[in-house]
Order: sequence, then C-alpha cells, then structure tokens
Amino acid sequence: MIATLDISVERVAQSRLPETDFNNLGFGKYFSDHMLVIDYVDGAWQEPKIMPYGPLSFNPSLIALHYGQAIFEGMKAYRTATGEVQIFRPWENAKRLNRSAVRMCMPEIPEELFMQGLTTLLQIDDAWVPTQDGSTLYIRPYMFGTDEILGVRPSDTYKFIIFTSPVGSYYTAPVKVKIETHFTRAVEGGIGSAKAAGNYAASLYPFKLAKEEGYDQIIWTDGKEHKHIEESGTMNLMFAIGNKIITATLGDSVLDGITRKSVLQLAREWGYEVEERKVSVLEIVEALEAGKLTEAFGVGTAATIAPIAAIGYAGKNYEVPTFREDGFALRVKKYLIDLCKGTETDTFDWIFQVPKA
Repeated sequence: MIATLDISVERVAQSRLPETDFNNLGFGKYFSDHMLVIDYVDGAWQEPKIMPYGPLSFNPSLIALHYGQAIFEGMKAYRTATGEVQIFRPWENAKRLNRSAVRMCMPEIPEELFMQGLTTLLQIDDAWVPTQDGSTLYIRPYMFGTDEILGVRPSDTYKFIIFTSPVGSYYTAPVKVKIETHFTRAVEGGIGSAKAAGNYAASLYPFKLAKEEGYDQIIWTDGKEHKHIEESGTMNLMFAIGNKIITATLGDSVLDGITRKSVLQLAREWGYEVEERKVSVLEIVEALEAGKLTEAFGVGTAATIAPIAAIGYAGKNYEVPTFREDGFALRVKKYLIDLCKGTETDTFDWIFQVPKA
C-alpha cells in the first residue's frame, strides 16, 4: 500500500503534446510536460513538488559536476489495450537506486516517497504514455549532489528528480558487438554494480572506437585479465548453449539488472538450465566456432531483449542466429512485452498498475 503524501503541483501553462510526433519518437528526443523534484536539506527529504519540465538553476561550483556524485535509474510505462498505464517492477528500481546511493555516499530515498511521487507524476502526464506499438514512456529517476563548494567529499544536499520521455525502440535491429580486451568499464572493488553516472562516462571513448569499426555496442570483460565476459554498455548479456542459459555472475563490476533477474526466473520456470558464473571469452568463441552457441542477447530496461547478430573478437566476426522461432530470446521478449501490455497474466506480481487520478 502506497502512503498518501502531500505533493505540491504546478502545471504547465501550455502542453507540448501537440508538438510531439508520436509516430517518429526515436529515443530520448521528446520530454513530457512535468517533472517531480524533491530536495534533501538538513538531513531530511523536503516536500515533493511536481513542476513544469525545464532548466535547473545552479552555480558553476555544483559539486556533482566536479566529482561525479550522481546516480540514476531507468523504467518504462506501458499503455494497455484497455487504456491503463503499467510499470514493470518499479519497487526493484527503488531498491537498486538506494543500493547505488549507499555506495555513492548519498541519502536513501524512502520507497513510499519514490512510488507516490512517480504515481502522481504519471497521473498528471498520463496523455504522454504512447499508444503506438513498440513505443513506451521511458522514466528517468536520478539524484545528484547539490552543494556549491569545491572539495572532494560527499555533498550535504541533494536533488532527486523524475522526468519522463515517450520513446520508440532503443535498438531497431539486431546488434553487432565487439568483445573489448583493452579498455575497462569497472573493476573489482569499484562502482560498477552501482548505476552511477561515471560508469557511463568511462565507456564513451572505447564505445566511440568500436562504433568507428562498425559495432553497435561493446562486450566488457574483466578489468584484471580481460578473459571473462561481464556485461554490455546498456544491458546484461546472456548466451544459449543447448538447453542452458548462461550469464555472468553478479559482482562489483556487473549491474544487478531487473530485466536480468526476471529473465533468469522465467528460464528456470520454463525448464531451462541456468548458469550464473564466470563466462570465459574463449568458451564463447569456441562455442561459436563449433556452432553450439545458438543465441546471444542483451537484456535491460531500454533494450528489453536485444538479439546479437554478430560478435567481434581478435579481428574476426562471428555470426549468431537471431530470434529463432524455437529460441528462448523471442519467447521471453514476447512474454515480457505481453505482460507489460496487459495481455499476459501477471502470475509473478511484477506489474504495478498506475491508479486513475
């Protein structure tokens, strides 16, 4: 049960909905009318406010800009055939945000505050949830330090914001990925398991180089020896060999993905053998060469299920079958989308339906 909180609301004078091309959304190009803002001051979260989406005001000495104290989450809201708005496992996002906050020396936000603020925001911007097939409302909660002072230390004040964006597909086709054996995104003892802004900054240069070689994404390997596969730039990775679904074990350098957790649970329910363990690069290459690797795919909020069409390693590209009719990836993608769209029964209690205002 979500507690009822006092949330002040300032509505836009004029909506930007008429300017939004819902048939050509792209990803992260349009933004809804309102945002939720909650400040953390004097050791406590202040009154939640919903206000028009727009610029923030701060000084050049804002501590997050200099020392990277910033974390975020990603979720999606779906429109069902009967008009309801549904979100996939938002409580898990609230929990993960708080785990990231602890790692980054930031205050945890009460889950009821997170959920009530999110619910009210979606009720106000209900018309921004797309009805078109393949489109959703992407939800971005994030938090950053707001002290305006130089000095390497945790901020004493923070700002928590949720804004939303109607989006199309993140990947419009199966992806081509490169196994990275030089650059490192995260290491044991680091902040790779937190959804911290700096993790993504660290990926930009190697991703730029990979893109110049014709790849859509990178497969990150361990920072010590580059012998074991960890995750991709925007998603966790899974491989199908026979009746096994194989994925890297969680740790300091692998994000605890909510879609990952759900897909593994479904695989076990459907009778697949699931292995969460160290996955060596050579094991995957040998399986590709022997024709034993039948599927490779990414799982995440933005991508949902993204089939991998080719894997590049040591100057050679290996083709991978994508979305086989009898494969696991296509089955699990359809299940998750149908679940979020309300045409599949929610037997796991994963769906949060936004109450009508």
